[in-house]
Amino acid sequence: MQNNLRAAQMDHVDQGTMRVQVTSTVGMVPVENARVTISYTGDPQNALEQLSTDGNGQSEVLTLAAPPLEYSMEPEQSQPYAEYTVEVEAEGYRPVSVEGVDVFSGELSLQNVKMEPLEVSEPDTKNIVIPANTLFGDFPPKIAEAEIKPIDESGEIVLSRVVIPEYVVVHDGTPGDSTAGDYYVKYKDYIKNVASSEIYATWPQSTIRANILAIMSFTLNRVYTEW
Repeated sequence: MQNNLRAAQMDHVDQGTMRVQVTSTVGMVPVENARVTISYTGDPQNALEQLSTDGNGQSEVLTLAAPPLEYSMEPEQSQPYAEYTVEVEAEGYRPVSVEGVDVFSGELSLQNVKMEPLEVSEPDTKNIVIPANTLFGDFPPKIAEAEIKPIDESGEIVLSRVVIPEYVVVHDGTPGDSTAGDYYVKYKDYIKNVASSEIYATWPQSTIRANILAIMSFTLNRVYTEW
């Protein structure tokens, strides 16, 4: 399976780019001279690129293989993006591995990596796996919801006006799963993450803008009604 994935990614005819931004979780300061290793996801033992971050915590822009542009413009069985693994090490910090970073034809992928200082963290590698894009992955269907919902149940609140929150609470599971955790995520980061998971960067700007507005409207409706 891994050999097939590597062969498929190496047989691309297009190119995309990637830049890695490394910051500390304490003070959000840039991490200089972090060692960044790039490899194909599925074949992490064979490094494609190795480089260091500058004083701003940024790597240079890397040119990497990507599938043909047309794969992302129409429904396709072929995966429209290449997947790379980014491994970051820095003196005094916990190592981080991010698997499944997407690279599209002609697009710049920006991968933020937050490193935890060893004095506040464990020494083992922090592994992050990015799931497949919603348009390509095999996910269960969305749970159906009533178009009109009652608002007279105890504990429900309807705000008097629409509020743009600084943070939103994300439940990491189905609505009925009480064992799943709740996480506070910055609203701007949440919108960016949902957008990058549900649409393709290769689409026309007007299409991307329309989808982001729909994501924002849906999210703010949840905040407004607390549903």
